[in-house]
Amino acid sequence: MADNSSSIGGDSIQRQINDRVIIVQLLVVIFLCINLLLIVTFFKKEFFYTTTRYILYAVTLLSDSFVLLVSDVLLILTFFQITMHVWLCIIITVLVFMYMILTPVTLTAMTLERYVAICMPLRHGELCSTRSAINCILIIHGLSSVPCIVVFSNFFASASLSFYEQHSVCSVEIFMLFRWHDHIRSALSQLYFLIMCITIVFSYVQIMKVAKTASGENKKSTWKGLRTVILHAFQLLLCLIQLWCPFIEAAVLQINVRLFINVRYFNYIMFSLAPRCLSPLIYGLRDEKFFLELKKYAFFGLYKKQY
Repeated sequence: MADNSSSIGGDSIQRQINDRVIIVQLLVVIFLCINLLLIVTFFKKEFFYTTTRYILYAVTLLSDSFVLLVSDVLLILTFFQITMHVWLCIIITVLVFMYMILTPVTLTAMTLERYVAICMPLRHGELCSTRSAINCILIIHGLSSVPCIVVFSNFFASASLSFYEQHSVCSVEIFMLFRWHDHIRSALSQLYFLIMCITIVFSYVQIMKVAKTASGENKKSTWKGLRTVILHAFQLLLCLIQLWCPFIEAAVLQINVRLFINVRYFNYIMFSLAPRCLSPLIYGLRDEKFFLELKKYAFFGLYKKQY
């Protein structure tokens, strides 16, 4: 009787996990379609890909879409316990790790762009030209790759040659050979987010000062810029929560396996999938020019507005 009960309980958990994987696939498809529509809207109008803030916005869209797609593939491989060569997993993990960091770094750059536009309007054209945007993208990728280089340098220095020939379920955790590896990864991430938070607070304070002294159209534009900075701060908060998720899940795993499964599923939906679609969508809807173009392509060109 006990065996039957155990079997029924195991089947129930397996069915619940299967249902959740299916739900995740549906959400990923929906979110990728939304992001694809946003990306198409960006490339359809020359004004967008010649303006710094829209270029940086497109960078977040592309990086978020990449992370959504690859993390979902890894989720499926993990669910079915499909293994791969460690060297292949290293390449995939480096890219995912870098692009997860790239989004908040880009958000910080977008905040600085708003700071320059509002607090230094006379220098905005010079500092935020298309050429500067390209250089900024290169700097963003460079800064985003630093944690990856440090983390994987520690792994390469510690791992034996035989480890690379093994097959394993791909996860960043397999490269944390020692506890201090995890501590270094955590310390680097916390340092990055501390710098980002300081940057956003500084920009917010400076824009607030301008908002108090501005008048008329300038005041309206300044307050709009202030709300944009607040939105970036909220997006960074979601990224920060996602950073803490692995540590929370590791602690929960020590308590109860079923609770760990539930917590990990909730974290993946709330702090990985949803922010990578909803935040870019909200930002796009808030921008009048982008919203008008988005509406046109969302309705397959049936909606047209002269402006």
